[in-house]
Amino acid sequence: MNIGLFTDTYFPQVSGVATSIKTLRDELIAQGHHVYIFTTTDPQAKHDDVEEGIYRFPSIPFVSFKERRIAVRGAFRAVRLAKKFQLDIVHNQTEFALGMMGKLVARELKIPCLHTYHTMYQDYLHYIANGHIVKPRNVATFVHLYMKSIDGVIAPSDRVLDTMRSYHVTAPIRVIPTGINLRVYRQKDSAAQVHELRQRYGYADDTPVLLSLSRLAYEKNINALIAAMPDILSKRPAARLLIVGAGPARHSLERQVRQLDLTDHIQFAGEVDNNEVYHYYQMADVFVSASDSESQGLTYDEALASDLPIVVMRSKYTDELIDDPAIGVSFQQQSGLVRGVLHYLDHPNDQESHARRQAKLHSISSEVFAKQVVEFYTDCQQKLAAEQGSKSRHRLFH
Repeated sequence: MNIGLFTDTYFPQVSGVATSIKTLRDELIAQGHHVYIFTTTDPQAKHDDVEEGIYRFPSIPFVSFKERRIAVRGAFRAVRLAKKFQLDIVHNQTEFALGMMGKLVARELKIPCLHTYHTMYQDYLHYIANGHIVKPRNVATFVHLYMKSIDGVIAPSDRVLDTMRSYHVTAPIRVIPTGINLRVYRQKDSAAQVHELRQRYGYADDTPVLLSLSRLAYEKNINALIAAMPDILSKRPAARLLIVGAGPARHSLERQVRQLDLTDHIQFAGEVDNNEVYHYYQMADVFVSASDSESQGLTYDEALASDLPIVVMRSKYTDELIDDPAIGVSFQQQSGLVRGVLHYLDHPNDQESHARRQAKLHSISSEVFAKQVVEFYTDCQQKLAAEQGSKSRHRLFH
């Protein structure tokens, strides 16, 4: 197939959405498809990367969310490129400018337009005038209207599925969790490599390390991890929390660390290149997250693929993912977070836990993910062809 992925967010921007799209792109190509990325310009990227199939459209920073961008023109160019590539499918990853371009392209070429709903916008309204202008009901109305001409919707989790239903989306919806590239996260660093990375942050080889890896945004609730550290340190004084990522909450989180006198126990690594992330999972002892805004939990899957137990905020997604204590535990209160962390620090990895984690991995692999997406593409193609054939017959006899 010739597939066009339309997105306002792509590398070098760092986000779960960008990672999800790149994972899908890479796996579709590995399975023999041709994939073209239609995305925004970025100060850190070339205008186009034809060799990689990446085509960028003029853009500006998004209102109140300067790290993200929104395209301002390019619809005619998008149609021209889509015809040149003879696209079979348009797969939108955004509801904004590139998503609207994708819908236009699909209509012009008379091909299916699918959409993956990545972002739970009701969790991000505080970025726009502190939530005083755009309300959850406005989001519901906008999404309902946007989805009216979509041929199929991919929900990365049951939480997204429930949200789509609450917005009265009538397009076919299929739950397809974003997979991860197991080949990347199964790479094993040598003891020397792990030692070197630990030394960078002042850790000994036997220092218990908790890893937080996400955008440093208020909705990620990283402050709850910091608040739990005194209770963890009362039992494991040598423990350290490494916070990896960048974002608008960093200064307030650093201030919280200073106020709690935890500067010797909590380090900020800043943003890490996506190709280097797997090293951080391997040097840690347990992955932690208190985020309650996850629509798909990619970092949870990455930790699992890296043979790292997880202690994360409970959600519908974690209820599906965590079906074995060898994988991890979820919590709702700080006491549950503390208990979970101490359990895995006191019971480090063994062969049985490793084997039980491995058994879970196939279902979250990028290979399975891409195959399920292609099946949905095919179903939507067949449905659209049948509808177009029915319309043709109707015109013929009337």
